[in-house]
Amino acid sequence: MAAPRPAPPPQPATHLIFDMDGLLLDTERLYSGVFQEICDRYDKKYGWDVKSLVMGRRALESAQIITDVLQLPMSKEELVEESQMKLKEMFPTAALMAGAEKLIVHLRKHGIPFALATSSGSASFEMKTSRLNKFFSLFSHIVLGADPEVQRGKPDPDIFLACAKRFSPPPPVEKCLVFEDSPNGVEAALAAGMQVVMVPGGNLSRDLTTKATVVLNSLQDFEPKLFGLPRYE
Repeated sequence: MAAPRPAPPPQPATHLIFDMDGLLLDTERLYSGVFQEICDRYDKKYGWDVKSLVMGRRALESAQIITDVLQLPMSKEELVEESQMKLKEMFPTAALMAGAEKLIVHLRKHGIPFALATSSGSASFEMKTSRLNKFFSLFSHIVLGADPEVQRGKPDPDIFLACAKRFSPPPPVEKCLVFEDSPNGVEAALAAGMQVVMVPGGNLSRDLTTKATVVLNSLQDFEPKLFGLPRYE
């Protein structure tokens, strides 16, 4: 079997699009804890093999995969309802990931346009960001998973294409740089014709990171100059 072709080298970018869960906000561990708690009732393990399939997807799509793969005796709707009930108390505790605030403030200071594209629904987005309104107010615009223009969730490119179109004026897609933590998000960004910086979870298989333009251990490691952006002072 031939080795996958390496991603093209970084090219200058003018507009940036950020995922949220697991990339800017430390929420993936909350999801993992709740889903494992539910799976424990049926002696099932919500491991990284399953997580990697659902990360970045919308709630019902994720629930369908979890119930199918783990053969849980419940519907996707039941899984969403139960998990959301547990998560709504935890979401407001979500903290920013290391390096997130530094990067966003730096971009804002230098007038670089940036936006948010998250698969979260409106209710969960409000809960997750309730204590971080000032931070999220810095974004040019925010596109949620339930947006009418997002007909298909990640790994399809709809959410990133919709987000890019709302910059004023809209940039060429090849000038957009996406930041993601999930394989589905990376696939979506590439399908949109955009470059992508991946910051994967530490337990994600390295085989699932090979398509990204750049792979980082943390947002703290991002070097803006690689993409023709102003350096950190």
